Amino acid sequence: MNPIRASIERPTAVVAAVLMVLMFGLLALETIPIQLTPDVRRPVLQVTTNWGGAAPAEVEREITNRQEEVLKGLEGVVEMKSNSQDGRAQITLEFNVGLNLDRALLLLANRLDRVDGYPEEADEPVISTSGTEDNPIAWFILKRVPGNERAVHTYRDFIDDVVRDRIERVPGVSRSNFYGGGERELRVFVDPERLARYRLTVPQVVNSLRAANASVSGGDVAEGKRRYVVRTDGEFQTAEHVRAVVLRSESDSASGRVGRVTVADVAEVAFGHKDATAHIRNLGDDALAVNAVREADANVIEVMDGLRAAVAELARDHLPRQGLSIKQVYDETVYIDSSISLVQQNIIVGGILAAIILLIFLRSPRATLVISLAIPVSVVGSFVAMATMGRSLNVISLAGIAFAVGMVVDAAIVVLENIYRHRQQGLSPKEAAYQGAKEVWGAVLVSALTTVMVFIPILVMELEVGQLFRDIAVAISVSVMLSLLVSVTVIPALSQRLLRGDAAVPAKPRRVPGVDAFAETFVRLVMAFARRVIRSKPVALAVVVVICGVTGLATWMFLPKLDYLPTGNRNLIIGYILPPPGYNLETTTGIAESLEREIEHLWASKTGPESEPGGPPKMEHFFFVAFRGLTIVGATAVEPERVGELIPVLSKPVFREPGTFGVINKRSLFGRNFSGSRTIEFNVSGPDLETILGVAARATGMVLTVLPRKDGT
Repeated sequence: MNPIRASIERPTAVVAAVLMVLMFGLLALETIPIQLTPDVRRPVLQVTTNWGGAAPAEVEREITNRQEEVLKGLEGVVEMKSNSQDGRAQITLEFNVGLNLDRALLLLANRLDRVDGYPEEADEPVISTSGTEDNPIAWFILKRVPGNERAVHTYRDFIDDVVRDRIERVPGVSRSNFYGGGERELRVFVDPERLARYRLTVPQVVNSLRAANASVSGGDVAEGKRRYVVRTDGEFQTAEHVRAVVLRSESDSASGRVGRVTVADVAEVAFGHKDATAHIRNLGDDALAVNAVREADANVIEVMDGLRAAVAELARDHLPRQGLSIKQVYDETVYIDSSISLVQQNIIVGGILAAIILLIFLRSPRATLVISLAIPVSVVGSFVAMATMGRSLNVISLAGIAFAVGMVVDAAIVVLENIYRHRQQGLSPKEAAYQGAKEVWGAVLVSALTTVMVFIPILVMELEVGQLFRDIAVAISVSVMLSLLVSVTVIPALSQRLLRGDAAVPAKPRRVPGVDAFAETFVRLVMAFARRVIRSKPVALAVVVVICGVTGLATWMFLPKLDYLPTGNRNLIIGYILPPPGYNLETTTGIAESLEREIEHLWASKTGPESEPGGPPKMEHFFFVAFRGLTIVGATAVEPERVGELIPVLSKPVFREPGTFGVINKRSLFGRNFSGSRTIEFNVSGPDLETILGVAARATGMVLTVLPRKDGT
């Protein structure tokens, strides 16, 4: 059946189909997950094993080497890297693109089961994946209220039991991570003098405590009709249980007395907290940090609403009793809301401008209305395809929809203009609609297919770039194909109804002063130029050479800087500070505090939000997280568009520290790590650590000479 003829004969069915598309599109919009960037599934798995208190050399010998030995032959592994540091071993495995990640997880877990002989104090290995869905969508800072003198790192149990539990109960949150606290523990402080007096050693005390802290099944006892299960419950519950543990028992045959040495005789037992492994400060105050990570395919806006409600509940009911306050310092929905607002603005403004141009060109409000309907039908209908294909609304897909707004009216303009021309020539509305659409539908089809063909490689590409830009390909391709259907069905059906009567299609449209004169002059000049070029082959060849040469030269001169992805407008500066190897936490914290004191005058909370004339912008937030071998600093600006000006402000104090390396830059909107999209990785490997450090230091100097920092230091 001829679809053009069928749509003209059954306009009611066409209108019903349009309403159905709009209805299903709006329903699909409610189910499509909304997030900042597309989910990029990288075939990367990480194995993390914690061993508290162990030195890097011990971690490498007892854990890393054993795990590497069984993992090096894992199927599909492209690269394997390990990192052994204080108390932790981490192995990162990158697999071939397109590998089934679930199968890789199963194979990896099976291989890890072969590793035995872990130290008794080491935790079980934890496997994690790497992807954009692992990025936190929100960060929260907890501080002590004025008058609270309790050490902030002692709140870990409260944060785990109350704050994290409440955040993780928000629908759409997969997990919440906590940084900065120390776990509560029972400490045994042994007195060496008393140990020597009783002729005991520390290993004997440790073995006695380990043996006593156990629950053992003792079998079962049958008595009458009943069966009783017997077990010894020896796990420590209080400090008194630990103090009462017997280390040695001796009997005196002369007096008949039994002498016992307990833990209380040689040690002091008390509850305490583990030493902090990181030190966090926010705007000069000690703090704790909690984040929220979304589930895959979760709607970030709905999740954020739930997080705000949860945080308000915590701030009202739980935190005041502990002398704490909480504040959200990062919200991913800020960028999502701005992107959605930009697309809405583009649809409204673009649609209005397109309608104005059509009205000036056709001089018919009814014809303009017909074409304007192609925009909502094509755009809203694309939501159905996106929901069916499991895509999400993000900055990439929203950009595709914004581009599609101007593209979806092209086919409708071509079809309606031809229908309008036939109507002016005297054909009936029905015949004009049929002939006008029939004559140009082939050209419209080819035009739409060429647009879609451009995106086919992206749709089938499994690499990271294919996953990243697949949403924009789906949005544009579906919108353009829907606009093709609209142009050969909806446009003819509506035009034969709306273009009836002489008033709808005037034979001589009204003249618009200035516009018509300009158009006539433009057409006359173009046609004269075309006739001149057609008459002479040398002139035609010269025109082709000049146009190609000028456009090629202009392309070369105005070609923008090449980059994988733009930085975006994220209001966040992040920096890594690497102190000399071997520095302890107190020293790295001191380096960060010196930076804090030097830029304190730029904090908006202390000196006001207004920046000085010619000076850098004020900081809305400043924080640092100090570890033993690394310090992370970050800042946000009161004026988001000027956040890049804070890079040299933070860089100068950092690089004055002897032997300290680091990098400070603006966080990319699309980056999945702190360094964003502009990253060059340079690895130096070898058998001797001292030689590697020397080569790496010289290589760093050479790289900084070739690629100087933006601040010129």
